[in-house]
Amino acid sequence: MKLISLETGNFKIDAGPMFGVIPKSMWSKHHQADENNMCVLANRCLLVDTGTKRIVIDTGIGNKVTDKLVKHYHLNLNENIVNALKKNGYTPESITDVIFTHLHWDHCGGAVDYASNDHHSFVNVFPNAVFHVSSKQWEWALHPNKRESAAYPPEYILPLKDCKINFVDKPGPLFPEINIFMSDGHTPGQIIPIIDTGKHKIAFTADLVPSAVHVNLLWISAYDVYPLTAIDEKEAFLKEALDNNYVLFFEHDPLQECGTLQEGRKGPEIKETFALSQLLS
Repeated sequence: MKLISLETGNFKIDAGPMFGVIPKSMWSKHHQADENNMCVLANRCLLVDTGTKRIVIDTGIGNKVTDKLVKHYHLNLNENIVNALKKNGYTPESITDVIFTHLHWDHCGGAVDYASNDHHSFVNVFPNAVFHVSSKQWEWALHPNKRESAAYPPEYILPLKDCKINFVDKPGPLFPEINIFMSDGHTPGQIIPIIDTGKHKIAFTADLVPSAVHVNLLWISAYDVYPLTAIDEKEAFLKEALDNNYVLFFEHDPLQECGTLQEGRKGPEIKETFALSQLLS
């Protein structure tokens, strides 16, 4: 089995929502913000090559972006899921499966692209892939609430209807090598894939634990729709991760790619951080 980290480009968001009620005097020790209080986030996807299947977990922002989005989020359009795959010797056509942790625009945008310059038709970037998403998240994305609707632009969601979709309804095995943990606090039906390499269990933590500092139980994002649910789910997941020696793979941490846990005075805490390539070398 091969696991390859796919860097699809950093972007910036306001640091306030990213750290919720945590004071800047605390989070600024770990994440730097610019003069506009914007902090950098990675958009790190994962390729799992089992030998028979080539599975991509999340697809980044992609290319369906407006000038307004580029300016607001400081996007680098030269980095995307397609280029990241090609750098590692894969083509989009070779991908057999795509797992969406959820359908917020920064997690699913790279799955479909504009088919022409008129921006009215779309093409599946992974034409041979089955797309896996929870049925709960799919329905939520099609009928978002007013608070979260901006995270589901129609041009990111509606073209997926033409793709081959497998709806996931419960936690457990998705593939022989991948189990899923499901959570509803950030957004209903978020999937956390846990890959068993035979030597390590690697959890793609998505927006349940978006960065290493978010391992702290009470460090949750203001983007979480149900914050108290998010805390309970994170507590259950971190206990599972600690008990089973999971390696956490952080999708949005600009500095730390992976980390392991240890029991701390206030609960699970980061033991050490490292690059995925170091773990698998």
